[in-house]
Amino acid sequence: MTVLATGNRLNQLKARFAPLFEQIADGAAERDRSGELPYEQVAQLAAAGFGAIRVPESRGGAGATLPELFELFVDLAAADSNIAQALRAHFAFVEDRLIATPGPGRDKWLARFVDGELVGNSWTEVGTVKVGDVITKVTPDGEGGFKINGTKYYSTGSIFADWLDTYAERTDTGKRVIAAVNRHQPGVELADDWDGFGQRTTGTGTSTFTDAIVAEEDLIDFDTRFKYQTAFYQQVLLAVLAGSAKAAERDFAAELKARKRTFSHAAANVAAEDPQLLQVIGEVSAAAFAAAGTVERVSQSLQGAYESALALQAGQISLEDDESANDAAELASAQAQVVLTPLVLNAITHAFDALAASATSVSKNLDRHWRNARTAGNHNPWVFKARLIGDLAVNGTELPRVWAIGASK
Repeated sequence: MTVLATGNRLNQLKARFAPLFEQIADGAAERDRSGELPYEQVAQLAAAGFGAIRVPESRGGAGATLPELFELFVDLAAADSNIAQALRAHFAFVEDRLIATPGPGRDKWLARFVDGELVGNSWTEVGTVKVGDVITKVTPDGEGGFKINGTKYYSTGSIFADWLDTYAERTDTGKRVIAAVNRHQPGVELADDWDGFGQRTTGTGTSTFTDAIVAEEDLIDFDTRFKYQTAFYQQVLLAVLAGSAKAAERDFAAELKARKRTFSHAAANVAAEDPQLLQVIGEVSAAAFAAAGTVERVSQSLQGAYESALALQAGQISLEDDESANDAAELASAQAQVVLTPLVLNAITHAFDALAASATSVSKNLDRHWRNARTAGNHNPWVFKARLIGDLAVNGTELPRVWAIGASK
């Protein structure tokens, strides 16, 4: 079932978006330094159809496979890893709608994506909420609709979005749902109050809902959510890591090429010809290559899970076969996370060895690549994944595909 990210469509998509990615890269360092949010850049991507590249061509999208999507994601992350991560929730929601039951509701969402509408994230509860508890509630309004109340944090990308993918609980049935909340209404407040040292311009922060309106058709039973969602979310972060390594290779190579000064005990009179320094850049380049290759392997597993979902709907495979495809995707993303987090962080740290003290200049802002990779790497701690992988290898214990964060007491 796997599909390689090769062929005319990928080349066409790369050519289509490359100029826009270059424009995004030109201002990335300054946006990171100043904290300026990339409203314009995200809007340009949406207008160019980037948010709809997974939508079938028959519905107005580009019909990209998951390997094609994530190869583009690595390119976007190399331009600005913040923007790539800001679109994480959007593409997860697109994926969920792609495998939803065909019908008018699904068609409406696909049309919204083609029209350039974006979806942001609003899942994590604020404060010492116990693991598994959902404080955000959706309540019938007595007029055939619903209202949502609650506060979320880590709402990555929501400040750029038109809709908020919000994890909530219905008060009438007790069911967990995804409430697709229109953010352009009273009762929805979004704050850019994320204070991390990296990924500063992802538009992450607090989402507050106060009697915001949700149509019944925009309440999605959480139990129907696409099974490979956790692997998918992790894959976006893997692409962010791979893109950060690629960006470090680009920027540190440019700095070394332009360097005018050298040391009396250097191996060459010109820094750009010093074999020791060239070796450092070569090692960073090799790490970026390995990271991109690892992302591609995970993409193939995700594509298998996607195709399995469609085959299950069509009655072409058994539920057991579908579960196996999803387990394979979860394992691949976990293994990749365990490998890529230290690989990319060590490579970017090593990149500084190709330069001197001037590389730490705030004006150059080269440290943003390490800060961004370190921040992305701290999501969904890889040490837990490594233990779970070991438990699978030794005891055959399958990895969990859905999990939550919260207070232990």
